[in-house]
Amino acid sequence: MAFYDLPKEDRNSLVIEITNNITDNLNADLLNYILLYFADEDTYIRKTAYLAIGKIYNRCLYLQNNCIAVLQKLLINEEPKIRQTTINAAGEIGKTDFEIVKHFFDTGLFDNHHSVRNAVIGSIKKIGEKNPEPMLQWAKQYLHHTDKEIRREVCHGIELRGRTHPQDILPLLKELQFDKTKRVRWTLVHVLGQIAYKKGCLETVLAEINTWENQQLVKDAIVEIIDVHDRYSNFSFYTQAEAISIIEKTKFC
Repeated sequence: MAFYDLPKEDRNSLVIEITNNITDNLNADLLNYILLYFADEDTYIRKTAYLAIGKIYNRCLYLQNNCIAVLQKLLINEEPKIRQTTINAAGEIGKTDFEIVKHFFDTGLFDNHHSVRNAVIGSIKKIGEKNPEPMLQWAKQYLHHTDKEIRREVCHGIELRGRTHPQDILPLLKELQFDKTKRVRWTLVHVLGQIAYKKGCLETVLAEINTWENQQLVKDAIVEIIDVHDRYSNFSFYTQAEAISIIEKTKFC
């Protein structure tokens, strides 16, 4: 039976069971339960498992080394679901201790399976909310990587931080304004739009891109910003009309 097919009380009991079994594995230097949960077909079982690793790491200091050692073994497992869950577990740890897990993301970025690479993006997003400074320093080194997909994924990964602290990521995004790959440029424009509709962000985004040299990209970003205020009208701080008015009052160079 799938996780969310269970009654709430049974789900809570299952979470406790999974956490206890993973703790027992870590104490005994075993992998049987961890492998079972990390490879489960049910997304929510895998999520429960990687959340459990994060909680154990933070609560049980004596098991921290065991957690990292186990994840290191699982990072090279041939099953993509296991590698994906490993990266997500590293993401949970990275919210408080980024340096110890950053090499997992260095590896995951180049994984041959999209689900693992997507887990890196998801992990970077959640780390950006809790522990942004080391994450942004890590991301910066990949902004001009020779692989266009790496540049795109890093651009996407830092987006969530920008929704609350646009000033933190806009200087990094600026470095991509002349990227020659259409897919990277599209992601950059998309991220600018995703930032701009949040409370307190539109004016900051407009002031920043007004200093950019790539005028065509700026025009594309403005079109996206106007459009996103319509597509996400139920969540946007400004109405589309208000956003257009603010844009029109901005004297672009």
